[in-house]
Amino acid sequence: MSVAALRDHLFGYLNDRIFYGWVILSVAGLGIFVSGPGQSHTFSVFVDPISQDLGISSTEIASAYGTATLLAAFCLPFTGRLVDRFGSRIMASIIVILLGFACLFFGAAANMLWLGIGFALLRFFGQGSLMLSCANMTSQWFSKKRGYAMGLMALGFAASMAIHPRLGQYLIDTVGWRQAWTVLGISTWALMLPVIWLLVHDKPEQKGLHPDGIAPAKRPEDAPSGPEAIPGLTLSEALRTPTFHMLWVSMVSIAMLVTSLHFYQVKIFSAQGLEEQVAAWMFPISACTMVAMMPLVGRTLDRIKSRYAFSIALLIQAAALLMVTQVTNVPTAIAYAALFGLLNACSMTLFGYVWPRFFGRAHLGSIQGVGQMIGVVGASIGPLPIGYAFDHFGSPTLMIQGLALYPAACAVLALFIRTPAGVPVEPHLE
Repeated sequence: MSVAALRDHLFGYLNDRIFYGWVILSVAGLGIFVSGPGQSHTFSVFVDPISQDLGISSTEIASAYGTATLLAAFCLPFTGRLVDRFGSRIMASIIVILLGFACLFFGAAANMLWLGIGFALLRFFGQGSLMLSCANMTSQWFSKKRGYAMGLMALGFAASMAIHPRLGQYLIDTVGWRQAWTVLGISTWALMLPVIWLLVHDKPEQKGLHPDGIAPAKRPEDAPSGPEAIPGLTLSEALRTPTFHMLWVSMVSIAMLVTSLHFYQVKIFSAQGLEEQVAAWMFPISACTMVAMMPLVGRTLDRIKSRYAFSIALLIQAAALLMVTQVTNVPTAIAYAALFGLLNACSMTLFGYVWPRFFGRAHLGSIQGVGQMIGVVGASIGPLPIGYAFDHFGSPTLMIQGLALYPAACAVLALFIRTPAGVPVEPHLE
């Protein structure tokens, strides 16, 4: 039996029992987990071993990492166009294969240039392209339940945060950092390629289904026959709408400032009198809160007006920035960690939700590619203002409090976001 025939057989068997979108969602969540080798939390445990082995400083590694992230971001619109052209199944397969080879390439790094190229490949294929293709396949199969689906998909990221750093450290201790990347590369292929080949279908319409498993209203008798058109704007049409620009300005706020709080949490807490161990222990609290809140955030996106939900998320970010400057003891640290976990739940769910919600599914890959590029650029520059404040003022407090004005202003701007003409929307979301 061919792979295509087996894939169709599995589709028929599973779709008779559940809406097949939930199978796609499971694959996408696994894909978000498998993107772990390209994520910051995995790299964190490799900095010291790489520094010692190659004789380069942590600052040089961080510079190479930041530059590589920025360069990788500008390639994401190209990935998005390819996803639109060839579909998520083909592109996810290619991306996973190349991500595995990128792991092997990175593990063989012999100098600074090699290391920088390896960073760029891992960031582009893992943190960028694989996450984009997973969000795309989920968005194609869900509409009314898209927020909830995105919240569940993002649990794969939380699982990666919990597993990949510990796995990386275990591999470093047992086989060394170079062989660790060999294991990560091979496990990437083993975990993801079989499920992509056997389970993924790009769009429900290709299998005679509809998003959410809900058939649309019957077409009028005089409507032309043939397959139904999938609604949505082209990238050029989206770029001409005020909605796109209000969204990217706000998404940059989320990307850059969430990254800043991740990057400097230990340093900020230490500057405010807490021990580094206390600061480190706040990350698990944030992660647990994130896992608990993501399905709730997703359901909220499905049930209230989108502009209100987006505005609330931005206000949560502003509150987190203000609250981190008030952390002076363990109780306030725990309270902040819980709020930061909620913020992460909002940011990860919105990551895949806003683009199909406001611009439809027809050319989603192209639009997601540009949107994700903007977010990654924001993440790459996010830590700079706080780092500048540490270096020149000795304390980041005023800078962080000033930065809170950005998401607060975006929260007001979000109230004016409207769905562009030509994109269908549930009345209660608009």
